[in-house]
Amino acid sequence: MSPSAPARRALVVGATGIAGSAVRDRLLADGWPVSTLSRSAAVTVPGTRQIQADLRSATDLERALRDEHPTHVFFTAWSRQDNEADNIAVNAGMLRDLLAALTHTKVEHVALLTGLKHYLGPFEAYAAGAMADTPFHEEEPRLPVNNFYYAQEDELWAAARRQGFAWSVHRAHTVIGYAVGNAMNMGLTLAVQATICRELDRPFVFPGSEMQWNGLTDMTDAGQLADHMVWASTTPGVENEAYNIVNGDVFRWRSMWPRIAAYFGVTPEGFSGAPRPLDLQMVAADVVWRSIADKYDLVEPDSARLASWWHTDGDLGRNIEVLTDMSKSREAGFPGYRRTDRAFTDLFDRLRREHLIPGATQQTEPAKRQA
Repeated sequence: MSPSAPARRALVVGATGIAGSAVRDRLLADGWPVSTLSRSAAVTVPGTRQIQADLRSATDLERALRDEHPTHVFFTAWSRQDNEADNIAVNAGMLRDLLAALTHTKVEHVALLTGLKHYLGPFEAYAAGAMADTPFHEEEPRLPVNNFYYAQEDELWAAARRQGFAWSVHRAHTVIGYAVGNAMNMGLTLAVQATICRELDRPFVFPGSEMQWNGLTDMTDAGQLADHMVWASTTPGVENEAYNIVNGDVFRWRSMWPRIAAYFGVTPEGFSGAPRPLDLQMVAADVVWRSIADKYDLVEPDSARLASWWHTDGDLGRNIEVLTDMSKSREAGFPGYRRTDRAFTDLFDRLRREHLIPGATQQTEPAKRQA
């Protein structure tokens, strides 16, 4: 941020997740004062102010934020519930109460992260009805189903009218990025799967559907998403819009899977007759991973904090094409682009540096065991 730029202060909600941590890091690199809000006392990142509050408590949010004066809010948090009615109540409620707790100060912009379930439907009605043709465009009408993304948008717009701030909505596909303890983390999930396969001398089996194996798809790198959210929050004339955000390239898993396998030194095995979900492939992963963590001195022995089998199964098990149009962002001036294969390898390199998976020279003699 240049010395002549107006004073900006960011509040990042969900800063320990894949998207939130990338937004936080991008803002810090640009020289912003950054506050982060979380329920627990997470490790504080240098340069940030950490605020502890329960997002599900309006009273606690009011207490925690009464002396905060952010100009820009980046909301990337969510809480998975057992059904969509509860998803709506909890997730829309968290956004509503957080924004209500900031009525004492002048907020300029609120950026909200959602995703492609805007077009696909919620988990319990995932791709169950008629959907728009791909690639998905932002002007498509809402599906006739309950969806917490819709409820969050409604809360955002209502608060913007009351409080006078600008807004943006960012609809990402599956996000590739660095985070531990995240409920939707395909990159780390595939790294754990490949590491286990290498250790047990097993093939690296694609878990998903024939459609996902052969069809075109896209993804969203966390750094690309962070750039997009900051761009929409600070660029005059692009505010008050919903935008899709993906890397800008497309790929087929039948080409990507062997590349990931080659990185880890495992044998790729593609779709064969029916999906082979990770929930079934990795039934004993917790025991195997603790052994791997001990053997290679890794920092996280709990596979449940690294791998989200259910989420990757859901993404790769879809029987529909999922492609996202970026024309609206391009025409508005967003220049970002990211190669998805490089996003994966950059993430895997970082996981090795952080000792979350074994280093390149460690897994040289796989043990022949069965998970």
